[in-house]
Amino acid sequence: MQDIRELDSRGVAGGFIASEAFRGAADAQGNAWGFHADSLFVAHPIQDRSDDEMRALAREALDKVKKLICAAQ
Repeated sequence: MQDIRELDSRGVAGGFIASEAFRGAADAQGNAWGFHADSLFVAHPIQDRSDDEMRALAREALDKVKKLICAAQ
């Protein structure tokens, strides 16, 4: 998130994707820095998923990812 904040300060919009387990940390950092980046949170956990499960998760998030990218432009 700090990278996104730095880019934003240079006029480059951005956002991030993380699993739900990191929502609280993202909120806390955003509150501490006074900057809340555009974000998308997906189901957790990630690391134990099979390839098929990861593809399903990606398909499920695709429209939201497109909106995140378009919002950053």
